Amino acid sequence: MEDNILTIEEVANYLRVSDRTVYDWAQKGEIPAGKIGTVWRFKKSEVEKWVNERLSSGALNQTDVTPVQVKNILSPDRVVFIKQSSKHDALVELADTLSTAPQVKHAGELVTEILKREELMSTAIGRGIAIPHVRLSSVTDLVMAVGVCHTPVTDFQTIDDVPVNLLFMIAAAYNQHSYYLKTLSYFSAKLKKKELRDSIIAAETPKDVYNQLLQA
Repeated sequence: MEDNILTIEEVANYLRVSDRTVYDWAQKGEIPAGKIGTVWRFKKSEVEKWVNERLSSGALNQTDVTPVQVKNILSPDRVVFIKQSSKHDALVELADTLSTAPQVKHAGELVTEILKREELMSTAIGRGIAIPHVRLSSVTDLVMAVGVCHTPVTDFQTIDDVPVNLLFMIAAAYNQHSYYLKTLSYFSAKLKKKELRDSIIAAETPKDVYNQLLQA
């Protein structure tokens, strides 16, 4: 099978939902899919586009009424200026920063799963932004780290060919699916504003970045 064709199980792993959910979406035509005989198959590029469109539009808002509050999931010490120029090294550096949060119980697992998730499908959503994200049983509550890449990362396979200079990394508990998707959607929508992106990139200190996100 070609590398760009995914099974139901692979799409479910990517989206962190059940196989049954992906099957139901395919049956209802809610996710781009095709059948080979009686088996559903998905083009990686189409699924990635489908996810990114929903992140950018805020269409992944869920029924979870828990509001997204930056101060509850981010602290100034988890905002870093990244000097790495490769996707792998930038992700490892930011995952190491995120693993300092008390909600993350196994740092090694976080790094491994972030990299595996990125290998499955790019988390770049355009406009110079990537939102790497995982749900893990070893994470007790949703938490985030932010990386500002002063050397834009060019190997992120972005949909608009714009190098990534903002990384928002999110880790959540495995049972936080709706809050997790709501958080992804929240930051995707906020970062559509060019003024906010430019001000974050121009910030002189991590605390300045943190304060801008609090006020956004």
